Amino acid sequence: MRARGITFKLFVMTVLCFLCFYGMVILCQLLFFDSFYQKQKINRVEAQLKSISAKITGDDWHTSQTLNEVRRFMLRNKSQFAVVTMDGRMVMDDPYHIKLKQDDGKIIVVPLSVFMSQYGTALQSADVGVGDRLTVTGELEATVSEEVVTLFPFLLEKQGLKPFGYMPEGDSVEMAGVVIEVALPVFKTVIQGQGLLLEALDEWFPLSEERLQQLERLDTVKEEWVDSWSGLRYEVIVKPRLQDSGDIELLFTVTSLQEISDANAALRLFYLYLGMGGIALILVLSLFFSKLVARPLIVLNRTAERMVQLDFTAHAGIRQKDELGSLSDNLYILSQNLDTALLEVNEANQQLLADMEHKKKLSLVQQEFFSNASHELKTPLSIIKSFAEGLQDGVGAGKRDHYIQVVIDESDKMQALVNDMLDLAILDSGSIELRRTSFMVSDLAEKVIEKMVHLLDEKTLQAAIAPANERPILADIRWMEQVVTNFVTNAIRHADEGSLILIGIESSDAHTSFFVENKGERLPEEQLTQIWDRFYRGEHSRSRQTGGTGLGLSIVKLILELHQFSYQAENTADGVRFTVTVQR
Repeated sequence: MRARGITFKLFVMTVLCFLCFYGMVILCQLLFFDSFYQKQKINRVEAQLKSISAKITGDDWHTSQTLNEVRRFMLRNKSQFAVVTMDGRMVMDDPYHIKLKQDDGKIIVVPLSVFMSQYGTALQSADVGVGDRLTVTGELEATVSEEVVTLFPFLLEKQGLKPFGYMPEGDSVEMAGVVIEVALPVFKTVIQGQGLLLEALDEWFPLSEERLQQLERLDTVKEEWVDSWSGLRYEVIVKPRLQDSGDIELLFTVTSLQEISDANAALRLFYLYLGMGGIALILVLSLFFSKLVARPLIVLNRTAERMVQLDFTAHAGIRQKDELGSLSDNLYILSQNLDTALLEVNEANQQLLADMEHKKKLSLVQQEFFSNASHELKTPLSIIKSFAEGLQDGVGAGKRDHYIQVVIDESDKMQALVNDMLDLAILDSGSIELRRTSFMVSDLAEKVIEKMVHLLDEKTLQAAIAPANERPILADIRWMEQVVTNFVTNAIRHADEGSLILIGIESSDAHTSFFVENKGERLPEEQLTQIWDRFYRGEHSRSRQTGGTGLGLSIVKLILELHQFSYQAENTADGVRFTVTVQR
């Protein structure tokens, strides 16, 4: 069975998360929203009642500031509000009213809460304002003072407009005046429930024994009330307030709960339709989200798969300034480091193989060296032993000097061989620290020739030094003297008697080169590279006759390589030439 990709898994998980969240929202809406919203509204109304009670100073509810607070409360909560005594009598002016001033100075207060519940639209259209002349037909309040009267309106007439309201049967009073104060709600949110407030007051008063005891303890009473005429649900909240006189007055408010139920029912239907589009949107967003998150992970996985195959050359970067972008950059750096490390490991392996091969070759060289060294030492030791035994046995007086000279000669050969072996050991150790100085090769060559005059004379040889544009070189003069000495010694050994040994020196801006050339037997081509090996002799018998140790050119090779100078041996028309090149 094919494994599911990360895109599919992310898509499924995202869809499930969205659906679970969406289902939780719907379930909470269906089960808890109604009670939650109702509780929140009741708590808010109760808190604002406490705030109003705390702001009112004294027992006077008729000031403009107090009435403004009450109006704000009623508009914010869409509630009806009244201040009543313990026996149900109202003690606060209607917060929604109009004040008129007659020509004789008397003030007429026209309460409008009940009137607005039926004729709010007509009142809004009349657009009553300060300065308008208004005629009011209605019923006077029973307690009438000489300066201020309260007139409950039946019919209102603004000058220049058609009257609105109704004319009941029975006695009524008609009064007119100029508007000096207008306290009306915003008609978009006008509360048509003053009659409802009066109905609630009728049902509550007189107070039952239980309610009376609670209010006397100054406990806030909260009860759900259903209007018998409309069947709608309301919450009645009564907060007692202790007056300065010691009497208790009640802040009585009626708040509708029906709108909560209606809103909840509408929301349920709304969420049903919303769910259809919401599920489609969830699928689209989940697919987009899963692709957005999975794409860089897939790219990184492909890069990691190539890295598993030790392919660090290709890397698709992710240009994002987040953790995935940082991971991509780190993966790129890791691949580069691994590529470099792998290359270094391969180079190290190759070097290790080369070192092992060199070690193996060196081991063979060492074995050959010890074998050759023992062979080279064996012959003079045998000769010395034989002639020493002859001396011990008492040879004749004529032979005694000859025996002693032979022992001395063989000892010299052994000493030369041991010195060469010691030089080789020092050069092989790698512990030599070159002391470079600037000198002329021609001066060094003259010094060497002077030391070898007797060797030249033995074979009637001539030595010539031929410098051309010579410039000084920078090298360790002690070791370079041995190089020139070995070259000259080798040339003398293999030169034809009576011939010329030539030492040539030539310089340019790039290098200085010098050579040592003799006239004599040429070397086979295959031996031109072999002569630098230790104890190598093309003809062992001839070498033995010339007295060489077989290590001279090996020592030269090590010295020149230590200086990083290039060298070669080549055949000339009538001899052999050794050349050294010093780069500037």
